[in-house]
Amino acid sequence: MYSKVKLDVNFPELEHRILALWNTTKAFEALRVLNKNAERWCFIDGPLTANNPMGVHHAWGRTYKDLFQRFYSMKGFNLRFQNGFDCQGLWIEVEVEKELGFKSKRDIEAFGISEFVKRCKQRALKFSSVQTQQSIRLGYWMDWDNPSRIEDLADKLNYPETIIEYTGTTGEKATGTAEQIVGKLGSRTLGGSYYTLSDENNYSIWAFLQKCHERGWIYKGTDIMPWCPRCSTALSEHEIATEGYKEIVHSALTVKFRIEGRPNEALLVWTTTPWTLTSNVAVAVNPEITYVKIRRQDEILYLAKAALPKLPGSAETLKELTGAELVGLKYNGPFDELEAVEKSGTVRTHRVIPWNDVSEVEGTGLVHIAPGAGKEDFELGKIHGLPTLAPINEYGIFVEGYGEFTGVHVYDSAERVIKALEKKGLIFKVEQYSHRYPVCWRCGSELVFRLVDEWFISMGAKLEKNLEELTADEKRDNLRYQ
Repeated sequence: MYSKVKLDVNFPELEHRILALWNTTKAFEALRVLNKNAERWCFIDGPLTANNPMGVHHAWGRTYKDLFQRFYSMKGFNLRFQNGFDCQGLWIEVEVEKELGFKSKRDIEAFGISEFVKRCKQRALKFSSVQTQQSIRLGYWMDWDNPSRIEDLADKLNYPETIIEYTGTTGEKATGTAEQIVGKLGSRTLGGSYYTLSDENNYSIWAFLQKCHERGWIYKGTDIMPWCPRCSTALSEHEIATEGYKEIVHSALTVKFRIEGRPNEALLVWTTTPWTLTSNVAVAVNPEITYVKIRRQDEILYLAKAALPKLPGSAETLKELTGAELVGLKYNGPFDELEAVEKSGTVRTHRVIPWNDVSEVEGTGLVHIAPGAGKEDFELGKIHGLPTLAPINEYGIFVEGYGEFTGVHVYDSAERVIKALEKKGLIFKVEQYSHRYPVCWRCGSELVFRLVDEWFISMGAKLEKNLEELTADEKRDNLRYQ
């Protein structure tokens, strides 16, 4: 009833045989001709970053994409079958920096930005060729460019004045410099894969930004951003949430903040980022948490009641009180002598503020607030009208006005901060604390939170109102790819 099936199937040989059959019969080309005038089914390929050879996880994704497109083709729909390559971003730049032995963005500037950009384009083209060959071997049906021609284009970028001719998958020819040809890849005229480094993609982005500017949606503001000192750039919250955490051990400090006008009384404040203490502005407590006033040796200290068991040695509890009773208490900051702190007016604003998110599970229940070095701190600063100190530059180095810390990299600052606080008698406890901490997914460097100037696109009610005012031509342009 059934034919016997061989138990020793040679899968690679079988795959090569099927690929040869498709190639000989021009099966893919025949399918496209068959469905040419049929109803369109839109499938836009999410581009794979052309930065390295494909991994197994890429092959899985491409297999699913191929399955969907074959299914709708078999139902008689006309598909564009256009693959995409993501050719922009720091992921590619970091790999080129590694190839050139660079350590920071300043090395790129010394090397020459134009030459560096060319190297990035060449890397993207090289690995788009590699990934194309891998995808063809996978059996993925797409309107593929000739891999060898793409590699040739990458080489030709070394000769910017040379005029060359390039034939696209449509059979159309384009003439110009290699740079000009690369800018046309994936166009309707040439066909083949779309590249995010193409002129069409880049000018579309600028056209979009122009429209936003004309409608008054673009504005410049400040915000606290996750920042990679090595890459000298910000990261989005999405990048951190999906790929950006590692278990890291840091020095966690419990520091005494002296209460103003009360000799020998201090708030016990906890932090895992010692460098931010140089820019302390306030201390936050949870109004609902129970705190205690204790006597320990010759000092009177304040902390959350739940944190008492963590204290070394013994202490006498003098009073229990709520966090709300601590709000408004003024104190002296740990680094009020620094020029930047004095000039900012921070010295006159040190006080305890309420924050319902303060936890008694970790630390002491009193959180040090530095609006220029923390996302939540920045928001609290806006609510309470606090000054904002921005202690580090784009390379993670302390700027002028921070005394002995000026010129020191943030990664090298913890021990200096600890020693400075020990001299002042403000260190209560230092512990090695293991926790999940955000890192740069591109280079693995630890992130910091930094105050930066950023350009924003306004959203919300104003955006909805302006969308209603789009002209008929603009609406048609927005729908032309659907």
